[in-house]
Amino acid sequence: MKALLLSGVMAFALLGAAGGASAAECGNVTIASMNWQSAEVLANLDKIILESGYGCQAEIIQGDTIPTLTSMTEKGQPDIAPEGWIDFMRDIMDKAVADGKLVYASKSLSDGGVQGWWIPKYLADAHPDIKTIDDALKHPELFPAPEDSSKGAVFNGPAGWGGTVATTQFFKAYDAEKKGFTLVDTGSAAGLDGALAKAYERKEGWLGYYWEPTALLGKYPMVKLDHGVKFEAAEWKRCNTVADCPDPKKNDWEIAEVDTVVTKKFSDAAGPAMDYLKARSWDNKTVNTLLAWMTDNQATGEDGAKYFLKNHEDIWTKWVSADAAEKIKAAIN
Repeated sequence: MKALLLSGVMAFALLGAAGGASAAECGNVTIASMNWQSAEVLANLDKIILESGYGCQAEIIQGDTIPTLTSMTEKGQPDIAPEGWIDFMRDIMDKAVADGKLVYASKSLSDGGVQGWWIPKYLADAHPDIKTIDDALKHPELFPAPEDSSKGAVFNGPAGWGGTVATTQFFKAYDAEKKGFTLVDTGSAAGLDGALAKAYERKEGWLGYYWEPTALLGKYPMVKLDHGVKFEAAEWKRCNTVADCPDPKKNDWEIAEVDTVVTKKFSDAAGPAMDYLKARSWDNKTVNTLLAWMTDNQATGEDGAKYFLKNHEDIWTKWVSADAAEKIKAAIN
């Protein structure tokens, strides 16, 4: 991660002629842009809104989940992590909040980060009886394996992903092999994407691991299968996420909490800008659609942010004051 720039955040109370307080200026602010698409566009969205609507001097710096959140905890910089996947270091983050170093401003993704086993929407519509993993595993003929069409396929992610480990364990827990399925190693993120896209373009059956928000699920509508059981945190930690655990049980997939994290220093000084960050949250469908547009148009995070602001006033104007909304509209038009 590039060296983080020191940020000083100051707020000035401005008295109007009538003696009332006007909006405080939020000063200089550093915003971490993580190295994936949804985080990049959100960082740029925050930059535009904070600068145009609230008079901040905002700078985007490059980051990644663990280095950025660690730096915020230990050094108080950068000021904002718009899309913080806090479960990667939950205990440390909660302690930093309790110690008055950090603040969870809002849930960046109102639905959370969602992972699981998915099937194409056209297949779900054609087979309304398939709602759970167990339902799908009753029909290997609908999901023919690429190397042996007599078997069904569950497509997995590449080695090294947590989702790949969990899918392998769920494959055991749901007795998929005994039900006529094989677990397909796609080898890479591109391999997984390619397998899904190929099936979708041909309107073929597909069953496998994926997650949202992502551009691919914005382009290809998919339906997440229910796991048929409630989430058990102890079992998730004991075996569902442990590669060499021999006896995984059925379980739901843990939904990742994704928050906007800010330093306490910024939170205390930002004034109305903090009100925006507390209100700013979007659902996965909105993000999926935006990411699909960005991918199709080879758009940058800044391009995506401007596109969103111009086309979704119904969403973002609820996050800001009326005065800030007018300033933002003027800035992007």
